[in-house]
Amino acid sequence: MNKGRIVFAQLMEWLPRYEFDKCVHRYRGNHRVRRLSCLDQFLCMAFAQLTYRRSLRDTVTCLRALKPKLYHAGIRGTIARSTLADANEGRDWRIFADFAQVLILQARKLYAGEDFATLLQQATYALDSSTIELCLGLCPWSKFRNEEGAVKLHTLLDVRNDLPTVAFITPARVHDVNILDRLVFEPGAFYVMDRAYLHFRRLNRIRTSGAFFLIRARKNLVFKRRYSHQIDKATGLRSDQTIILQSFYPRKHYPDPLRRICFFDAETDTRFVFLSNNFILPALSIAELYKYRWHVEIFFKWIKQHLRIKAFYGTSFNAVQTQIWIAISVYVLVAIIKKQLCLDLSLYTILQILSITLFHKTPILQAFSEIDLQIEEASSPKQLYLWDFLTGQ
Repeated sequence: MNKGRIVFAQLMEWLPRYEFDKCVHRYRGNHRVRRLSCLDQFLCMAFAQLTYRRSLRDTVTCLRALKPKLYHAGIRGTIARSTLADANEGRDWRIFADFAQVLILQARKLYAGEDFATLLQQATYALDSSTIELCLGLCPWSKFRNEEGAVKLHTLLDVRNDLPTVAFITPARVHDVNILDRLVFEPGAFYVMDRAYLHFRRLNRIRTSGAFFLIRARKNLVFKRRYSHQIDKATGLRSDQTIILQSFYPRKHYPDPLRRICFFDAETDTRFVFLSNNFILPALSIAELYKYRWHVEIFFKWIKQHLRIKAFYGTSFNAVQTQIWIAISVYVLVAIIKKQLCLDLSLYTILQILSITLFHKTPILQAFSEIDLQIEEASSPKQLYLWDFLTGQ
């Protein structure tokens, strides 16, 4: 007797199908497709992410075991390992990249009212990249250094809601700083970066767009001090200077003054030197703002730990891109569900519940409300919980 819809079908109802169809049509994803549509492909790969499948064969075996429930899950196509592998190899990965951006935009609107931990009113973004290792023997296109293979996931994270606003996947040989050429900067926003992005021509582009940057300086920076501002050394500040670059090419590419702030962190016994084009905020506020760059580091650690982006189901660049973009879509979809259902649970806990209840005929809100929170509290304190860490819960 049918007593309701399965959890997987309820979860996928939050997907904007019209936008997904637009992405498929844009790249002719279903052209001459007979057995497995792009939607079926997405649902199968999302199932693999949510249930932590290790391979395509593992995924297909589990789906076939649930064959009587697949129709109710929204999967209409024929499930076979070769068919799914061919779809990942041949379907344009940009379908899923564009759809991930649709979900990201939807999630950002939902989390727009989240309180930011600082007093800043401006949008603040953290930019960084993470290397995802691949087997060079299986993926010869991914040669990185020596006998290593890898791709890079470049992410611009909105630290107010810990959601990626922009993501790019490139061969690992592409230097991080090149991603600045692909970004459209938001006037008035702060962009927090590490030394890898120190390129003055590109930083000048951020300045001319009306945005602000905060970046660590290199030790060999040649500059001339124009003015020193008063500071309180008890706060950890060591200097707050207005400088002009002196080296030929840096000064040619960035002729305007820069703000140089030196800060000493007594807890880690580390000295930090920052460069910024913001001369309005207090020096201590700018120095404290840099710690939010670690949000993107925690984001990378979290998705590598809880999503399937370290073991890949295909060996081509297209298959790797497809899997990563669907993984990001699943991450953002869970964040949307958390907000829409007003769940007071971490993303880790939500994923764990979904992994064992996807094909249960239970109202999705009931599946989350019946969890014994004492189980979560008794878990290892070393477990990495992204949402709790970043929101201070």
